[in-house]
Amino acid sequence: MAGHHRQDPLTAAELRPALPSAKLRFTLTDELDGAQEWLGQDRAVDAIRMSAMVPHEDFHVFVLGQPGSGRHAIAQSILAGIAKDRPVACDWVYVNNFEMPHKPVAIQLPPGSASRLRKMMETLVDDLANQIPALFESEDYQTRRRTIEEDFSAEHEREMSEIFDDARARNVAILRTPVGFSFAGHRDGNVLTQEEFEALTDEERDALEEAIESVQQRISDVLKSVPKQEKAHRRQVEQLNYQLAARGVDEAIREVQDAYAAEPEVQTYLKAVRNDLVENAELFLMGDSEDSAGPFPVATSKRFKEPQFQRYRVNVMVSNGSGCSGAAVVKEELPTMANLIGRIEYASEMGALITNFTMIKPGALHRANGGYLVLDVRQVLSEPLAWDTLKRCLRTGEISIYSPGERLSLVSTVSLEPDPVPLSVRVVLIGERLHYYLLSALDPDFLQLFKLEADFDDHLRLEESGAVEGYAQLIARLARRAGTRPLDQPAVESVMRESMRLTGDAGRLTLNFSRLSDLLREAEFWAGSGGSAHIGPQHIERAVAEKERRAGRVRELGLETIQLGTVMIDTDGARIGQINAMSVLQIGDYSFGKPSRLTARTRPGTGKLVDIERETELGGPIHSKGMLILQGYLAATYATRAPLSLWASLVFEQSYGGVEGDSASAAELIALLSSLAEVPLDQSFAITGSVNQFGDIQAIGGVNQKIEGFFDVCDGRGLTGRQGVLIPAANVRNLTLRQRVVDAVEAGRFRIFPMTSVTDGLTVLTGLEAGVRGADGAYPEGSLNRRVEDRLQAFADIRKSFAKEAGGDAQ
Repeated sequence: MAGHHRQDPLTAAELRPALPSAKLRFTLTDELDGAQEWLGQDRAVDAIRMSAMVPHEDFHVFVLGQPGSGRHAIAQSILAGIAKDRPVACDWVYVNNFEMPHKPVAIQLPPGSASRLRKMMETLVDDLANQIPALFESEDYQTRRRTIEEDFSAEHEREMSEIFDDARARNVAILRTPVGFSFAGHRDGNVLTQEEFEALTDEERDALEEAIESVQQRISDVLKSVPKQEKAHRRQVEQLNYQLAARGVDEAIREVQDAYAAEPEVQTYLKAVRNDLVENAELFLMGDSEDSAGPFPVATSKRFKEPQFQRYRVNVMVSNGSGCSGAAVVKEELPTMANLIGRIEYASEMGALITNFTMIKPGALHRANGGYLVLDVRQVLSEPLAWDTLKRCLRTGEISIYSPGERLSLVSTVSLEPDPVPLSVRVVLIGERLHYYLLSALDPDFLQLFKLEADFDDHLRLEESGAVEGYAQLIARLARRAGTRPLDQPAVESVMRESMRLTGDAGRLTLNFSRLSDLLREAEFWAGSGGSAHIGPQHIERAVAEKERRAGRVRELGLETIQLGTVMIDTDGARIGQINAMSVLQIGDYSFGKPSRLTARTRPGTGKLVDIERETELGGPIHSKGMLILQGYLAATYATRAPLSLWASLVFEQSYGGVEGDSASAAELIALLSSLAEVPLDQSFAITGSVNQFGDIQAIGGVNQKIEGFFDVCDGRGLTGRQGVLIPAANVRNLTLRQRVVDAVEAGRFRIFPMTSVTDGLTVLTGLEAGVRGADGAYPEGSLNRRVEDRLQAFADIRKSFAKEAGGDAQ
């Protein structure tokens, strides 16, 4: 067991950290430029920079840290600084696929040229809407059309005229009737009657019938050839129309072709547009615009908006035109599947859902292509299919647009299959450490894609070079960003002290910008209420006190139950096997200390320590571990010559919730030793600390709240000067106590003792020396350890005697 250590209480100066004020050489924060952009985050910043600049794929970065640490703002600031020196990303458009309309074509364009192409195509359609009708109304076209019509009519008339002449020569009359042609004999200008026909000789009659049949056959042949002639006629007309439309389209489209002469994909598209325009020139002759006063639209009509011309429109997905400098930095606040990869919209038309390439909408990956995409991992993981979709795009290096319904095979609606867009983007995923570790363990793709982690520190070590000055700059920047009054130097020191309090360590300052900004804004309110021109330390202290007051209802109820005696806590006198332990309760983001009575009872037994909390399933695994450590300590320290013949029970009195942690193990051990030695413990004290098997006292958490919790109980009953707490010596560097406690210690009305071993705690609480084994292996007579060992030996004797009387082992 460790020997004797310091028994003096801590001084008031040791309870609250002293700041190196000499390093704060300013009067108001207005004098500071606030240049510390990412104080204390060099490790994370370097990782983000590397991810942003490394040319290799899959070097995406996961930014991990606590909320409020400025992860989003810092990451975006770094990316913006790097992105402005990177080349501007290309434009992307979707255009119609005239051969397979359900597979729109994606075209990559130089930055800023997508909108220009869209405008030129709209102008092209509008120009043709005026030019093509004019071409078809021109005198040249009408003349050539008439020539074709006349040639067709003349050829038909010539054939029929020959047949009529031949018929007359062969005495055959051709008569037109409502149902077609009829034939009869003819003589001397008159049609033969039936009697006249029968009066002919057989030779004349046979010759006439043969002539009629021949004429009839010739007319039938001519009439059968009419459809073929009409088809040829139509072909001539179509050829004329095609030539005329081609001339007009070629003239109109040449400007677009020249403007994009260096873009092969655009040239291929324009060739398809040209062919479709020529083949469908009649679309421009459908003059039914509401703006039209005649059969054709006026020159001011925006014909490109009409449904029949949608096929020639250009759907701009990404346009990095004027105003764009450098690569894009996109932060998607709602990373749904559609918002990441884009979506295909539908319109209802007569009860049916229709769509086309103009209804393809871009996603965040399209906008960030060639640059950086910032996402919050919690939001991505909470959206159905979003995480899987993001990974697929990063793995394949392309953006394929599809709907959740298609992905899950829930719909069978005919949809579009747009060309995938090649993807080159660096993703910055921001989340908490838990997210990073869970994804690393559960998703085999995660570490393959996100090869870099940017781990944001929660704290800044005060001992680092320039930490104090840099933190003052940080406070100045936060104040400026929050729009508050400037802070004077003492106020900055108060903020730093509260910052240490938030870390629970007097040697560290919090880097939780959100908490600091909230504190400054609340102090601004109190400074404004008091009409102060700047924020002083009193405003910081007021903001802190008011925040604790707002959250302190449960804490005050707990204090009230103690003062009324409902919850029994002694703050004076002495009792055997009873001690005041200290715990911390967390409600929301507010934590406070609460003392608890811990009691121990002992009797002869088989070496079993009964943890009532564990037996009733109110104790957590760490608390149970602490109990087993106590058992090991007792056996190794006292049961060296005889078996540990002890039965002991330990319990937190009036505890109706769970107990977890080992910070009460020192209190449990001392209560147990008090019961064994039958030595009373001073109830003026409370104790916290965990113990190991060698009796060393180990550091615990929440030391400030624990001390203040017991102090408030004592203060409510009246401070006597004897009251105090015992804490691990390792926690002294964590002390950032409230001024009320510091003032009481300075006035000698409250005491705080550090402990390095159980011996220190026993000496303070019992007034007895613990004692150290001498050369003979025994503890000094009258020492506390001697009493414990003698009692355990007595238990062993009782157990041995009982075993002999019972004829077996005592149970």
